Amino acid sequence: MNSSCQQQQTPSSLTLNGVTTTTSSSEGGKIAASPIPEGVTPIAPCGDDEEEYSLVDASMWTRKDIKEFKESLMKDKESIIKIGSGETVTVRVPTHEDGTCLFWEFATDYYDIGFGVYFEWTISQTNTVSVHVSESSDEEDEEEEAAKTGENKGGDVEKGPSKKTENKPPTDEIIPVYRRDCHEEVYCGSHTYPGQGVYLLKFDNSYSLWRSKTLYYRVYYSR
Repeated sequence: MNSSCQQQQTPSSLTLNGVTTTTSSSEGGKIAASPIPEGVTPIAPCGDDEEEYSLVDASMWTRKDIKEFKESLMKDKESIIKIGSGETVTVRVPTHEDGTCLFWEFATDYYDIGFGVYFEWTISQTNTVSVHVSESSDEEDEEEEAAKTGENKGGDVEKGPSKKTENKPPTDEIIPVYRRDCHEEVYCGSHTYPGQGVYLLKFDNSYSLWRSKTLYYRVYYSR
């Protein structure tokens, strides 16, 4: 993950029809802000592989029924993850051939956690959701590697990019990582598929030196 993804940004919020909607800014001044969608509008499929896909803003909102939400997931152990201090958990969610939009919901016990969403332009061989855990040192190594690659591009063109960076698929930022008070209410969101690929939902506890976090989450798609 590049360093810009690790910045802890402060979100703003507004209330519309009794629902709190969160807005956030990403690089380039792009604003992600919209109320809860009553219906999902799918992107028209592209008939030409060379045609560019449209990356739309994500919708985000909160709910107060945090106790009921946690209780509904108690029987599904795969929906509850313990994130250790200094760790970042990435939930990889491939786009589904029958879907047009991804939805997510999450909450924690007692403490907040960093959260962000990214889209990886790669073709997954499965529709299975997978969970990957990395320590903060792993993230720092990736940042250093990216910085060295940048130096190579501008300095020694004969070296070229490292294989570690070269083999990574292109990734777009949907929502930058910043801390969420998801121990107080359920945080929810949705994003219309920009094309075929894999969503990366990042739950960042790298800033916590001592406290582990218990995460309750659910992801699903709509047609």
